[in-house]
Amino acid sequence: MSAATTDYRTPQSWIVLAVFIVAVVGIGSFIGTQTPPGPWFESLAKPSWNPPGAVFAPVWTILYVMIAIAGWRVVMDNPKSKAMMLWYAQMVLNFLWSPVWFGAEMPWLAFGIIVVLWVTIVAFILTVRHRDTLAAWLFVPYLAWVSFATVLCGTIAAMNS
Repeated sequence: MSAATTDYRTPQSWIVLAVFIVAVVGIGSFIGTQTPPGPWFESLAKPSWNPPGAVFAPVWTILYVMIAIAGWRVVMDNPKSKAMMLWYAQMVLNFLWSPVWFGAEMPWLAFGIIVVLWVTIVAFILTVRHRDTLAAWLFVPYLAWVSFATVLCGTIAAMNS
């Protein structure tokens, strides 16, 4: 079955979508509240183009909903596909980044994680684009944000080395 023939309108499909959205947004929000920027982060030198802190929660909430919808579409099409494995991998990397950056205060390790996350997002898009173009496009804003975050993370790490 492909995305073109997958019926996303069944009651079970809507339940799976709700689970994906609640899980992704919920876990992301939980991690964000458990590892907020604290005194260590506030003390770091940052570039002039560092966004204000108030930007991050709304951006991540929107991105997490889009990530969840993409994952839902892929899991409904083929739960054991390479694309789904990449989706899970990028979620693990995504959820790992904040505890490493803000919790463990390890900027260079966090930078390594975000680089691998970026590669995994690109691999997901390239893998899913022919089967489900909507799932691929849902990851494009995520890729753009993580591209920016990767440069920001590396810049802050370098400025404070």
